[in-house]
Amino acid sequence: MEQGRDNGGWLDDTRTSYDTVAADYARLTSHLLAEHPEERAVLELFADLVRGRGGGPVADVGCGTGRVTAHLCGLGLDAFGIDLSPGMLEVARRDHPGVRFDLGSMTRLDLPEASVAGLIAWYSLIHVPDEEMDTVLAHFRRVLRPGAQLLLSFHAGEGSTLKTEGYGGHPMKVHVHRRRPDRVIARLDASGFAVERHRALTSAESTLGGIVLARRATAAPAR
Repeated sequence: MEQGRDNGGWLDDTRTSYDTVAADYARLTSHLLAEHPEERAVLELFADLVRGRGGGPVADVGCGTGRVTAHLCGLGLDAFGIDLSPGMLEVARRDHPGVRFDLGSMTRLDLPEASVAGLIAWYSLIHVPDEEMDTVLAHFRRVLRPGAQLLLSFHAGEGSTLKTEGYGGHPMKVHVHRRRPDRVIARLDASGFAVERHRALTSAESTLGGIVLARRATAAPAR
């Protein structure tokens, strides 16, 4: 989930949908990390790599109700969350007091240049249309310090579906985009990231999830 200029209405639809489902979303997803050691291991590796470069603030972009943000804080990172949905952030602040949560959009990421030591987008790219992905990745690169870590997770595959109901039967209107890992990696390469690790896994989060760990390359992206 992610506030900003909306081409085609998808940001408005995403915001409204997640405002609607926020309370039930938190109830139905709060346990997921506890049940999936492989996903916890990926997050622990990310935390180790951030700390290995001296640490610093870490942005969880599209943080939803903040469960992954809070988990990263529990791993010793100075993590904060950003999300488009005020309803999701209200629940995040309720459930994770003391953790910072900001309203914002990954399409117009309101953070200073080279200000974060790590950035994670945990299944938060799934509603971003293909034509917006390069803009999103450019914002990610801009706000990351040179050499800083980026962790992406997404639904692997091809095609998109329209989700009209979810999380307790509430009405929603969001397109769910699946992406081939090789194409995500190619986009990252072209956007000025060096991909270090990638894998696929199955969990309650995704029937087939793609996980990519990259770092901001020091050289500017090719044009």
